Amino acid sequence: MALSAGTRLGPYEILDAIGAGGMGEVYRARDTRLERSVAIKILPTQFSSDPVRKQRFEREAKAISSLNHPHICVLYDVGSHDGIDYLVMECVEGETLSRRLEKGALPIEQVLKFGMQIADALDKAHRSGIIHRDLKPGNIMLTPTGAKLLDFGLAKPAAPLASLATLTATAVKQSPATEQGTIVGTFQYMSPEQIEGKELDGRSDIFSLGAVLYEMLTGQRAFSGKSQLSVASAILEKEPTPINSIKPMTPPTLDHAIRRCFAKDQEERWQTARDLMLELKWIAEARSQVGALAADNSPRKLRERWAWLAAGALAIAAVLAAAGWWRAASTPPLRLPVRLSAELPPGARINRFRGSQLALSPDGTRIVVAEQSEPTGDWHLAMRRLDQSQFESLSGTDHALMPFFS
Repeated sequence: MALSAGTRLGPYEILDAIGAGGMGEVYRARDTRLERSVAIKILPTQFSSDPVRKQRFEREAKAISSLNHPHICVLYDVGSHDGIDYLVMECVEGETLSRRLEKGALPIEQVLKFGMQIADALDKAHRSGIIHRDLKPGNIMLTPTGAKLLDFGLAKPAAPLASLATLTATAVKQSPATEQGTIVGTFQYMSPEQIEGKELDGRSDIFSLGAVLYEMLTGQRAFSGKSQLSVASAILEKEPTPINSIKPMTPPTLDHAIRRCFAKDQEERWQTARDLMLELKWIAEARSQVGALAADNSPRKLRERWAWLAAGALAIAAVLAAAGWWRAASTPPLRLPVRLSAELPPGARINRFRGSQLALSPDGTRIVVAEQSEPTGDWHLAMRRLDQSQFESLSGTDHALMPFFS
């Protein structure tokens, strides 16, 4: 029974419908006491007499109320009015991930960002002894502040699914938006052990999160089929299409992180949502460092480096000239020929840091520079005698900078 605008549930006034699913209907409402917008989820009247559904509805209230996390929907209140049981939650502004995916895949940076947030929220739930059991794009809201995990209606063990032999061959609907709350829509994100009706732990949610990350990255579902039976068979026996065949530019580390979520054996998956969150964080940080390096190699930066290198070359010439004058005035002239040029070794460059990146020996016969080899980017020291034309790397000076002679 749909509620019309203006209907009152205790102190809450219904404004409009937000959505509906197998576990209830959701409405936008106004809290007349605190003058704030809220979301109200109700169990329809025709299901109120069903003890299984009502018990599951009560479990959702208890599960959400025990969680306090920036990426988990906040529960404000629970109540009952004229035989209608309802939950009052924060009204999250944004769009569901399922609606966003109708527009296509997400950029890798957003996949990593939202993936870390969802994994962190799951970790909080798992540490509190709660398993979500229904993680899917329709239960993830994208807001201006990040992802919000919704709907813990299946947060506790439920009855096992029927055997695969009894599953009907219902066709999958065309639009993901029409599958919210149906077994077909949820089925494609279930873990193997959930399909088999086994006892679940947090690693089941990790499998589901892998399916969500895969879809965010590729725009395609990890497991699909024309019927519930074919989808279940794919989850139990097959591997998703390799990500790099769909998105060739995907970092191998991200591909590995997602594939590990799909391990059929629970022991081979990420063991905690925190493990997965830290892996995604590491990948994101590595990408940001690569981006900073690319920005550092912009034309403007390169011009600045050439200017500093030119200034450095002039400084080297001045130092060498001064050293030659000093030695000519204080000691007999060297019999060895002295070359005053100081060209960098091939494939190396001198970066700009505070402090000198070159050192001249007190006797004026040797010069040492800190060089960065390409493409590895490793720093080390190289020395050249002034009567020779080539620098030689000094062993044991890995990662050394700002050389000097004792």
